[in-house]
Amino acid sequence: MDKFEIENYLEAGSRTRSSMNTEMIYKVGNEIAQKIMKGGMLILMGNGGSAADAQHIAAELLGRYFKERRSLPAIALTTNTSALTAISNDYSYEFVFERQIEAFASKRDAVIGISTSGSSKNVVRGLAKAKELGSLTIGFTGAKVGEIDRIAHYTIKVPSESTPIIQEVHIAVGHIISQIIEDSISP
Repeated sequence: MDKFEIENYLEAGSRTRSSMNTEMIYKVGNEIAQKIMKGGMLILMGNGGSAADAQHIAAELLGRYFKERRSLPAIALTTNTSALTAISNDYSYEFVFERQIEAFASKRDAVIGISTSGSSKNVVRGLAKAKELGSLTIGFTGAKVGEIDRIAHYTIKVPSESTPIIQEVHIAVGHIISQIIEDSISP
């Protein structure tokens, strides 16, 4: 990668962030905050880099983002390796989030499924189960239309087909939502 390619990459990321649907991000952030203020929690899931994003966002709420405040209930379904491997072995990897959602989620909760393609089968199944249980369901995806668009109450779509750029914008959106939640909890 030369200097010109670096500049192009950074400019593409900046253009993509600037073209995000800010109204949707604001609405989703506030709806998640309402769920948490009423005793619910935020549950997140994803694969690979999206799993890391899920864990990162959960950590921002459990710890602190900017303000000193109480710890907020958030969990990434990718952190319990015993559950991940048992469910994958006993059922299949497609069920790894659905089974955990069945155990943890309720109508009080918000569930975010992160998938750059919008079609990761285990994330789709997890969101479908969460919706069946009455949870607020949110997808973080890329530009392609996928199964998550059909299932989730809301989909925050990154208008790009570049996986690295999609992932970078997903974590930026996660940070924004963390701040919206934090500001709502402790103004």
